Amino acid sequence: MMDRAAYYATKLAAETDASDAYAAQQRGEGIVIVDVRSDEAWAQGRVAGAVHMHYSEIAARAPQEIARDATVVVYCWSPGCNAGAKGALEFASLGYDVKEMIGGFEYWVREGYPVEDADGVHRRPVDPLTGIARIRTRS
Repeated sequence: MMDRAAYYATKLAAETDASDAYAAQQRGEGIVIVDVRSDEAWAQGRVAGAVHMHYSEIAARAPQEIARDATVVVYCWSPGCNAGAKGALEFASLGYDVKEMIGGFEYWVREGYPVEDADGVHRRPVDPLTGIARIRTRS
């Protein structure tokens, strides 16, 4: 029989989600969030404070730009994109402590966390299907 506890412990060691990544960022845990998407995707918007490093550039750039003892969180567009897994593999192959942010940029945005683009840092409305939407009531 499969050791389910070991399976889930291993899975959680390799993955995080938008809410946990944001909480770690807010606690000042020193995680480095890396956007592994294309230049065009990066320009459309990204996790506020993220580093842009396309997954194909990680082997060449990461050792010069990201400390070896950093915890790296990589993301791509969404659950329908595997660039995050490609980026995580590249970082892991270099010996980094890396996690893939499941849900990607899509869920970061849908949960209402800060995004950055050419206009600066802002938040989009929380999608009540993915995050807790604060409903204002009349007094």
